[in-house]
Amino acid sequence: MNRNDIDRLLVEAKRITNHPDFVIIGSLSVLGAVANPPVSMTGSIDIDLYPKNDPGRASEIAKALGLGSAFESTYGYYADAVSPMLPTLPEGWEQRLIKVEFDSGVSAWFLEPNDAAISKYVRSESRDREWIRAGLEANILSLPTIEYRLRETIMETDERQRAKQSIEEDRAWLAVNPAGK
Repeated sequence: MNRNDIDRLLVEAKRITNHPDFVIIGSLSVLGAVANPPVSMTGSIDIDLYPKNDPGRASEIAKALGLGSAFESTYGYYADAVSPMLPTLPEGWEQRLIKVEFDSGVSAWFLEPNDAAISKYVRSESRDREWIRAGLEANILSLPTIEYRLRETIMETDERQRAKQSIEEDRAWLAVNPAGK
């Protein structure tokens, strides 16, 4: 997946909603900060999004451009409707959104990668951990920043423990696999 793929989907989403601005969360949010991140960070085929100024209309986009749609059949990826309340994110995440304006007239507001990592650490699924490690290795993510933001994130005790454990595992992994090497 790349920025051109996101642009193509957002043009269609704009046609459906008449909204030109969309928030992108999840794995593909890394494309806001880095035009060409590691392939292991952009392997997702679903673009988690909602219209920035009308999040409730995300389901309309998913109906037309979502899983099983003609759009997915044609391009091999699809829109996944999300809510701003869905992911576990740190305080201030909305102020850190990264805006990318496309020549087509649509704009994507991408979740900052360290904020996306918080949600991924909370889940700590294997694909999330692979995404995080690729980001750490490429110096896209920063463990000190993630740890700071984790303290600014409201979550259940077991989620916090899982995230902290995964961060410690990644700190040990980084000691053996230094970033940027």
